[in-house]
Amino acid sequence: MTKRCAWARNPLAIRYHDREWGVPVRNDRKLFEFLILEGAQAGLSWDIILKKRGAYRKGYLAFHPEKVARFDARKKRALLADAGIVRNRAKVEASVLNARAFLKVQDEFGSFARYAWGFVGDRPVANRRRSLRDVPARTPVSDALSKDLKRRGFKFVGSTIMYAFMQAVGMVNDHTTDCFRWRELGKK
Repeated sequence: MTKRCAWARNPLAIRYHDREWGVPVRNDRKLFEFLILEGAQAGLSWDIILKKRGAYRKGYLAFHPEKVARFDARKKRALLADAGIVRNRAKVEASVLNARAFLKVQDEFGSFARYAWGFVGDRPVANRRRSLRDVPARTPVSDALSKDLKRRGFKFVGSTIMYAFMQAVGMVNDHTTDCFRWRELGKK
């Protein structure tokens, strides 16, 4: 039997865990997708977001930040009417603000990846977590990333959200040491 992190319990979560979670991402569009999805997840379960991910990709035009940055009031109303996504006005507004701020970071650093990965010295932090109890909700690095993003005008980027983002995009390897992915990703 394959041993996985304890949170991967249903088929959708298992597929996400086995293929994506913790894999280093340096593609800006993919990083933008996770930034939006992690912000949407605030206060909800990740399983809900995984179920709605297809609708998010459609509603957010495949997560092209330059397109999302141009969303007007009509497009935001359409998103708020879309039962396929989390219909929270503050989160929808934040996604558009974040797209604009994301583009500014790209202009300043050449890519959002260069900016974000700079917080971990451009390489994944290899943690050795024995169980989910050992995984913190935030770290000094996620605190620093959150603080800097807020300074740049981003919303829904608290330290806990940013640590989840860092885990998702492989900036940290928080697979538990008994999980088959911990070893696989440690080799990358």
